Amino acid sequence: MKPDLNFPRHCLGTEHFTLDQIAGLFDRAEYYLTHPKDGANASILSGRVIANLFFENSTRTQTAFEIAAWRLGARVSSLSIAHSSISKGETVLDTAQNLRAMGVDAIVMRHPDNFAARDLAAQIDIPVINAGDGTNEHPTQGLLDVFTMQRHKKTVAGLRVAICGDIAHSRVARSNIHLLLKMGAVVHVIAPPVLMPENYFTGKVQYFDNLSDGIRGVDVVMMLRIQKERMQQTEIPGVREYAFHWGLDHQKLKSAKPDAIVMHPGPINRGVELDAALADDPKYSVILDQVKNGVAIRTAIFESILGGGK
Repeated sequence: MKPDLNFPRHCLGTEHFTLDQIAGLFDRAEYYLTHPKDGANASILSGRVIANLFFENSTRTQTAFEIAAWRLGARVSSLSIAHSSISKGETVLDTAQNLRAMGVDAIVMRHPDNFAARDLAAQIDIPVINAGDGTNEHPTQGLLDVFTMQRHKKTVAGLRVAICGDIAHSRVARSNIHLLLKMGAVVHVIAPPVLMPENYFTGKVQYFDNLSDGIRGVDVVMMLRIQKERMQQTEIPGVREYAFHWGLDHQKLKSAKPDAIVMHPGPINRGVELDAALADDPKYSVILDQVKNGVAIRTAIFESILGGGK
């Protein structure tokens, strides 16, 4: 299969995806969920080389990209930044250009700076896939999250979705919201005032600082962890106070619809934003579905961008 000519060369954010592009990705992801180890898929990216360039720690995202590439027959090089020339002062662009010279066909990058993936994509002639850049976006996470909602709720249009937690530092929330609004969902954002950015999607989402009010009558509740690594100073109440006011458990979930699903992009701080018993309750929690769907979405991304032709 050749690259989808209607799909962007890079995957940098979710804001500019069209509904047709989203639907196409979801269709292919559905295929890969039902044909995860089909031998025919292993030739789609045969001979291609993909480099994972992760400047931040990752378990789910990096591993999912690796598995997605392997299932399509590509080879993967995951660089250890601490042991690379970047630790000696080499720039990201120089590293990427050297990888390109070695024959790498695409770069998957996670970086602590906003728009780092966009800036690299503007300077190199191979596809760049954003695996999370600062507090800006995490497009493949947004895609897999909304894909998970669609699989469980059959449609995204008309869904009421609550996103709760550290909104200020969440690239996941931003990528989800772009997709959800485009696809016709109603979005609630819930956070302590100190973790709610000013003018956040002004007029497009509904704001709450009370968890029970924010999740009342919703179909989906997505909890976010507190990202202390992105905070310059102590910005939040103590852990016990945060869990009491903004942590989700079975009792608080009663404000949502009876068939509401609970999501979390991971890693989970159990007992803080999400009670352990609820996180593991298959009646409500679809967290492991998100992880599984992440491989399928990233496989579809690789197929759409790289296909089988040079």
